[in-house]
Amino acid sequence: MPFLPPLFFTAFFLRLCPLFRFFSLWALCVLLAGLCGLCPLPEQAWAAGTGMRAGGAVDPVYGGGRRLAPPGGDALPDAPLTMPEAVDRALRFNPGLGAQEAQSRSSESGRKAARSAFGPKLGTSYSVARQERESSSPVAAKPPSRGVYSWGVEVSQPVFQGFRLLASYQKAALQADSDKAALRKAELDMTQEVQTQFLNCLRYDEDMRSKRDALARLQDQLRITTAFHKVGLRPRLDVLQAEVDVREAEQALIQAETSRDTSLSALNILLGLPASARVKYVGTLRHVPFSRSLEQCLEAAWRQRPDLYMAAKSVEIAGKSRQVVQSGYYPQVEAYYNVTESGNTPDLKKAGKNGSHSVTWEAGARLTWDVFQWGTTYHADREAGWLVTKMRHEEANLRLTVGHDVKSCLLALREAEKRIRVAEKSVEQASEAYAAALARYQERVGTNFEVLDASSKLTSSQAALTSARADYLTSLSRMYVVMGEFHPNLLRH
Repeated sequence: MPFLPPLFFTAFFLRLCPLFRFFSLWALCVLLAGLCGLCPLPEQAWAAGTGMRAGGAVDPVYGGGRRLAPPGGDALPDAPLTMPEAVDRALRFNPGLGAQEAQSRSSESGRKAARSAFGPKLGTSYSVARQERESSSPVAAKPPSRGVYSWGVEVSQPVFQGFRLLASYQKAALQADSDKAALRKAELDMTQEVQTQFLNCLRYDEDMRSKRDALARLQDQLRITTAFHKVGLRPRLDVLQAEVDVREAEQALIQAETSRDTSLSALNILLGLPASARVKYVGTLRHVPFSRSLEQCLEAAWRQRPDLYMAAKSVEIAGKSRQVVQSGYYPQVEAYYNVTESGNTPDLKKAGKNGSHSVTWEAGARLTWDVFQWGTTYHADREAGWLVTKMRHEEANLRLTVGHDVKSCLLALREAEKRIRVAEKSVEQASEAYAAALARYQERVGTNFEVLDASSKLTSSQAALTSARADYLTSLSRMYVVMGEFHPNLLRH
């Protein structure tokens, strides 16, 4: 910004001093700001300087105001929750998001506070003093002591602060925008966490069904083997092998139930519910196609990711902080108008022969300029400049990291998709193999080991299919977050 000579402001305001009686200081400030080209009106400056980028994802997902979940049973849902319902509840009741929203609202209030610094200040004061006078005449009576009471009102208006007010306001506005983007990022991260735990619950439910089926198969095999053994058609070893496999299947089922309950507890916490709350979550691990290319994903991420928006704002904030420091190079000009009334009584009236009463008013301009500070402002300016450079490097590094995140997530998504196709064929083949082994055993041409091995492979292939489907949907959830998109319901075509 161009340097404006301080003498210009001094001469200009000295000529305008008489007008302060008749015109508002606020109107005068607006006029001078326009003449000097300092800034537009504050609201206009904010609208023009901090507008959102096209396609930028900086608005909060949930705008209804977050609150703490009520204690007790009132907070519990009275019906099973789907994935989008779980996400919505987490966005409304999760305390961590509530804290982030409070930070965003705090920054918005900070912006308004910085805007208010452009306006005039009104102050008042009331003072009480006791006045004693000494006389050098030996014959004169000692002057009596008296009180001095005064009350004053002053209106001041900052005119030029070395661009500090403008830079401070712009910095606060940028910080408010950045915190809105931080809220958006927190909401996206929370959405992914809820979806991941929700999918884990569905995964463990599927595992439990698979392991119950496996346990039922092994129990049937144990009954068949025991019956054959009783009539002498099968050895005792076959019975023992079947019993061992039944016990192992029971242990696997217990482990799956524990994993399911742990995941339910984690999901309840994310939704602002007690860990022990009995809530049912419903859904199926279905395949949802994702056909975007790497280039499309990268373009979406660079346009929509809140952390990239925050990084860009951090560079601008650092630049405005440097401008605040650089304001120390310039003079500070302030216009003022004050009225002071004084007297020798508390009600400011004249009392007694030697009493006094006066009313004075003053209008003018103050100019201060720290000409030399032993390089304090200079070195602070250099420090702020290096901080700007640091922010720029961090932004560039983040853009590189985003590219890696998008590609790795897309690779994981494609890998899980391939695993699903392989696992589906494996389940089909393992089911046929188990049916064949069981038929051979019942016809007494196959062995007990063949049946148990086929059952184990069927269980493993079913678990692999469940894991691949859950991994695919988990990767899909992360894919959307990596691109900065909000998709509360993954389980739909």
